[in-house]
Amino acid sequence: MDFGLKVVVFIMLAFVSTISSVLPVTGGSHWRWYNKKGLSSLGNNDDHLVTNLPGQPPVDFRHYAGYVTVNEKNGRALFYWFYEAMSQPDEKPLVLWLNGGPGCSSVGYGATQEIGPFIVDTDGRGIKFNNFSWNKEANMLFLESPIGVGFSYSNISTDYRNIGDEFTANDAYTFLHKWFVMFPSYRTRSFYIAGESYAGKYVPELADLIYDNNKDPSLYIELKGILLGNPETNDAEDWRGMVDYAWSHAIVSDETYKIIIESCDFKSNDTWSSEICSQGVDEVLKQYHEIDIYSLYTPLCIRDTAASDDLSMLQVMMKRTSNMIPRIMGGFDPCLDDYAKAFYNRLDVQKALHVSDGHHFKNWSICNMTIYKNWTDSKPSVLPVYKKLIAAGVRIWVYSGDTDGRVPVLSTRYSISALGLPITKTWRPWYHEKQVSGWFQEYKGLTFATFRGAGHAVPCFKPSSSLAFFSSFLLGETPPSSR
Repeated sequence: MDFGLKVVVFIMLAFVSTISSVLPVTGGSHWRWYNKKGLSSLGNNDDHLVTNLPGQPPVDFRHYAGYVTVNEKNGRALFYWFYEAMSQPDEKPLVLWLNGGPGCSSVGYGATQEIGPFIVDTDGRGIKFNNFSWNKEANMLFLESPIGVGFSYSNISTDYRNIGDEFTANDAYTFLHKWFVMFPSYRTRSFYIAGESYAGKYVPELADLIYDNNKDPSLYIELKGILLGNPETNDAEDWRGMVDYAWSHAIVSDETYKIIIESCDFKSNDTWSSEICSQGVDEVLKQYHEIDIYSLYTPLCIRDTAASDDLSMLQVMMKRTSNMIPRIMGGFDPCLDDYAKAFYNRLDVQKALHVSDGHHFKNWSICNMTIYKNWTDSKPSVLPVYKKLIAAGVRIWVYSGDTDGRVPVLSTRYSISALGLPITKTWRPWYHEKQVSGWFQEYKGLTFATFRGAGHAVPCFKPSSSLAFFSSFLLGETPPSSR
């Protein structure tokens, strides 16, 4: 080969090498160029990169936050916070985390109290690194859903009167597809949905929607499994389990329990028409107001704001306009809710997360009680969805902190029992760091486990063992059953 031809070949190879470092991806009718990390050279998600979060400890992974518009006409937008995996983000799965309420923030709870890399610190002065963050094992996406939760909003007031299970699932589904346009490298990634409390309905309903729409190849999402913590599942069993648990843990007297058992039919639509039944359940809630219903054996946060919030929730529960689970609260530090509120209501934090220009304040609350009070569309049971997903081969794991009184372990056991699934591995302990972390049982298509000594928000109480359990879930491996 003569010298001139060698030069031409060298230049061509160099050009091909440069071009191969970017991949063309279509989004709507426009072409955009992305590098292998999924970053748009046109700033499609660079604008959401978080670079100056106040008090953030140094980390080696990137994280993004901002709005995704799910309805252009009504100006409906959902706020998210996404953390790349700490290592090998290009290879690890994508996990969407949802908190419940309905009306509570997945950012305020999941991301910065439980499983995210940054946990709110004392009195909202800052954040600290979480050594047991779930982004050690996966790319983690936290969504404030539906509108009215946290920073998520709509410009049309009538949207807030239509909020319910179906509305929430549809908006979350639209969010995912629009988010994948911004982060195209995750579109074909193994995908899981996790959540706790009322997300026990959000998660299966969204998974059901994804499964149905996957029949269209252009909408396909690689749904592999769902993970549910202390989840509301079946209204009748949830209430029965709550009452049985309160009695078995000495919260109420034998006499009160007897009244409820004899007068309440939780499977009936007329449950609350019985005055005697209502009085019995009111007594359960009254006694739970003296302690933390979400964590029986830890102290209350003795602050005016926290006490006021708990009272308003109790009053809503006592009205019993629906059979739904209120917001979560739990953790070794019972004042984490207050810390989160202080942190997210800082202008510099809001600017760093791209929800404010740094001059115009947006009021953030950890739970929107108006949403909770006005929620009308709620499936009485998601067990039919469980059956459908199990038949489709979707992995389902359910776990319960065994000191939670609001969606207690008994409620979940009753619901799973109602499925009538064959047992493939009988009840036995599972271990972490040579200690019993809880017990578990495997069924055909479902794994159920308990966390010993954990309240409603399990990772707050058992951060290390919950991370190990999460890793087993992603791998599809049985939790360690020997020391």
